[in-house]
Amino acid sequence: MADARIALATYSTAPTLAPDDRLLLSAIEDMGIRAEPAVWSSADVNWSEFDGVVIRSCWDYHRAFDAFVTWLARLDSHAIPVWNPTPLVRWNADKRYLLDLARRGVPTIPTIVIPRGDGRRGASIASAEGWSKIVVKPTVSASGYETHALAAPFDADAADTIARVASMCDVLVQPFAPEVSRDGELSLVFLGGEFSHAARKRAAPGEFRVQVEHGGSVEPTVVSGDVVEQASRAIAALDEIPVYARVDGILRDGALLLMELELIEPNLFLGLRESAAERLARIVVERLEASRRT
Repeated sequence: MADARIALATYSTAPTLAPDDRLLLSAIEDMGIRAEPAVWSSADVNWSEFDGVVIRSCWDYHRAFDAFVTWLARLDSHAIPVWNPTPLVRWNADKRYLLDLARRGVPTIPTIVIPRGDGRRGASIASAEGWSKIVVKPTVSASGYETHALAAPFDADAADTIARVASMCDVLVQPFAPEVSRDGELSLVFLGGEFSHAARKRAAPGEFRVQVEHGGSVEPTVVSGDVVEQASRAIAALDEIPVYARVDGILRDGALLLMELELIEPNLFLGLRESAAERLARIVVERLEASRRT
């Protein structure tokens, strides 16, 4: 394995990886495997030279989605092992996966999809469902991109916002979860299918998006075994166990409601738990060894 070479895929804004992902790079190298960042969209990278690719800080994939899917296909064509695996990534890239998980018995935030070009239905859906405040976002999106919270009565500006987003892509409509503003959003990190650690993300004052890009903050938190068990249902519902996953949700009357199951490029908050990066590195190396035996 000393000759093995692994790429940690990132994006052009963070060509040397996000700080949290550098912990993983160091941990892989400490195991005697050559690891290096590589910008997924760069024409200068020869992906066939790598023995495996770990998708990490690709935080612009939703802005160049066709190119991202083409890149995944290129990795497949070279039979390069990818973690998380490309079928899982393709499925997770479109937030319709929430509907799949709901059908599989995972409690989720109610979600309705508006087809592209049909944005005027947004207000009528909210009214029919009895939702006084809604969140709309593209079905392919990350980092709070084009995510809006709108409250009834839905005026012309709200209707125009929904119509504008829907003119570009299919759109999700969900009821606004007041727990996010009040309690924050829970993120439970699973490595190799096993719970590792949890974080609480909070929005900045006057904001509802919890991402750091929008002024949000992250802090370590302790969750009960019951909450971990509930979060693990989302992992168990998958067709295969991911190398990493982040289960994002809120607690409502003790029940965890899934808001996102992040399998592509989530911040894993590795720095919040000692040895988390080393644990993930071991899982990656084990998957690499297994791929070499097949």
